[in-house]
Amino acid sequence: MHKIDDFSDSEIWTIETTLKERYGEPRQIELAESEIRLHPTDREVTLCPVVYWEDQDCHFVICKTGDRRYRCQFFYRIHQQFGTGVEEYDDLAECTVSLLQAQADYERERRSETGDA
Repeated sequence: MHKIDDFSDSEIWTIETTLKERYGEPRQIELAESEIRLHPTDREVTLCPVVYWEDQDCHFVICKTGDRRYRCQFFYRIHQQFGTGVEEYDDLAECTVSLLQAQADYERERRSETGDA
């Protein structure tokens, strides 16, 4: 099994700073690892570092898939997983902001459909 290098201190700072700007206060993040097929045709999985955080009932994940390569998603339940429409980012700040924006857009649309304010 291949393994991707952990998030650097600079990468963690980028995520934490972006989350603080979004939420107005520091957010607790968790570091983990996930086994990912980097390409659909890969037979073996690669061990990738993950940054995870929650906001209310939503869960966020950013996976580092290589040097300056990131994937992201947010989910509510295991069968409610969403992305940004971009397979992979080469800029962590853009990845984090896009993930937060996609979730905010989803919430806004969901509230307008259900009539919640």
